[in-house]
Amino acid sequence: MAKNERFEKTYSQGTMNVTEIWVDKETGINYLFHAAGYSGGMTPLLDRDGKPVISPIVNG
Repeated sequence: MAKNERFEKTYSQGTMNVTEIWVDKETGINYLFHAAGYSGGMTPLLDRDGKPVISPIVNG
């Protein structure tokens, strides 16, 4: 992985129906990506209060 890549995949499941979690390394915001067949979408991952899930940012 290149050092300048902004997003990092932290979770993945499935092959035909794919669900992944991506983290923006600049903001820490987690995104949920789901794809099935030829369609897919991405949205911020929300907690039970409707707020974005934010991971700690690790500088390194």
